[in-house]
Amino acid sequence: MQSEYVNIKSRDYWVKVVEFLQHNWALIDKTPENTFKIFFFGDTAGVFDELEFTSLAEATEALSRNGFDLYKEESKKFQNFIVRPEPPFYKQPHPNGEIYSSGRYWK
Repeated sequence: MQSEYVNIKSRDYWVKVVEFLQHNWALIDKTPENTFKIFFFGDTAGVFDELEFTSLAEATEALSRNGFDLYKEESKKFQNFIVRPEPPFYKQPHPNGEIYSSGRYWK
């Protein structure tokens, strides 16, 4: 089965530790429609969900409210044990479905 690649330009990584040795990652890209899309992916760069916001400030506030930290600001805390996923990013369903856009794990 061939993977469908996801083109994400941003490299301002956000990270949330969800379980021991498991992390959810996020990157925010501006869309051609001038909105801001958050792409969520796991440690292997598989994109499993997306959310769209009207402003960058709204997107970053939502990530913070939901337990994500900006990786570069937290790098001293994380650098010894968390390695960020690198492109290429590709679509990969999450075992629990669209966990953030469904609202189940999103405030």
